[in-house]
Amino acid sequence: MPRLTRPLSLPFVLALSLLYAPALFAQSRHFPVPPGLEGAVEFWKQIFTRYSFAEVVLFDPLDPGTIYGAVRAPDNEEGRALVEKERARIGADYDLADKDSRIRSQRGAKEHFAEGLRTSGRYIAEMKKIFRDEGVPEELTYLPLVESSFNIHARSGVGAVGMWQFMPDTGKKFLRIDGKVDERRDPMASTRAAARLLKQNHRLFESWPLAITAYNHGTEGIFRGVKAVESDNLVDLIRRYQSPTFGFASKNFYAEFLAVVEIATRRDLYFPFLRANEPVLLREVEVRRPASLPALLKPAAISHDEFFDWNPALDRDTKTIPAGYRVKLPARKIDAFVAAQRRAASAVNRKAIQPVKASTANAPTRRAPGKAKAAKRSVTRATAKGSALRNSQRSKTPATGARAAVKAPSLCSGFLIQCTF
Repeated sequence: MPRLTRPLSLPFVLALSLLYAPALFAQSRHFPVPPGLEGAVEFWKQIFTRYSFAEVVLFDPLDPGTIYGAVRAPDNEEGRALVEKERARIGADYDLADKDSRIRSQRGAKEHFAEGLRTSGRYIAEMKKIFRDEGVPEELTYLPLVESSFNIHARSGVGAVGMWQFMPDTGKKFLRIDGKVDERRDPMASTRAAARLLKQNHRLFESWPLAITAYNHGTEGIFRGVKAVESDNLVDLIRRYQSPTFGFASKNFYAEFLAVVEIATRRDLYFPFLRANEPVLLREVEVRRPASLPALLKPAAISHDEFFDWNPALDRDTKTIPAGYRVKLPARKIDAFVAAQRRAASAVNRKAIQPVKASTANAPTRRAPGKAKAAKRSVTRATAKGSALRNSQRSKTPATGARAAVKAPSLCSGFLIQCTF
């Protein structure tokens, strides 16, 4: 049976938030809660931590702190009919003439959010290091909780891909995206790209609320909004900027981000029994020349599934590792993989220098009797000259074979191992 509660006003929502004190107001100096956005932040915290996927929350989109109620409804036609019935009841009970613009529904995301938090354990430590290296606040590494719940294979209906949801045009400014590699699916490459894009946005707007909103809406759209309302205050944009493209998602992007930072940094309070996944620590081997994948995996004792779990930027049907790609592997697999690379490269070089078999084209030809002696004298002089030249070169350059030209890779320490073949 659907349930309807009294709408929660902003003061009441803020009073409830004191149960979690001082969490709401313990924001980083980089990411303040702008006055007027407190209700929206608290709304998203409840969506992510209180309401399950089976519940649909009905609220005022102009003031998300006002929650009219929630109804249990399956995600199907029957459930949608229940939600519409509840919407009509709320409109009548609260005398909302324009219920379409004052009543919005949002399905709860508690389970989905918890799974994202769990998955974040695989990547978050290395992501924070990347953001620190780029000079960007590390709290921004929680933005994928809004974008994708840390799903590296996420794909939106408009073509955004990966945990950071890069669109193709934006992604190509920072990442390799072609028919062989899509680094939007690579958790660390895309993280570095996101750090640089967010840093670029901050340089443009000198405001993290605008820079983060621009990550979702685009810089040009935010510049248009700032010009239209003659203010660089995000709350002014949310309340006054009218644009068909600046919708609910863009208006709430920063509030959602503040909510996820609060939850993620106080996980024990909101999800006391959640255990994050173990970190996945990988190192890199740069492949300078195309390499046959099957020829490397079997000698290195790496399964097909393992390899593509570690290298999601490659399509799973890839047979050849493209030139320039940095293979990701756990440290325990590096030596075996490099050895397999070395053997494969040596085999290719041996094949390349095999002598050409004699053919009829090299068979001696009959010469006219008068020319045979002259030809013999010419060959004798050339042979003597060549012998002298070889003796001269021998004293300057040590003899080297074809295999010596292939340098064995060195296993250096650090995150990146560059092996050239």
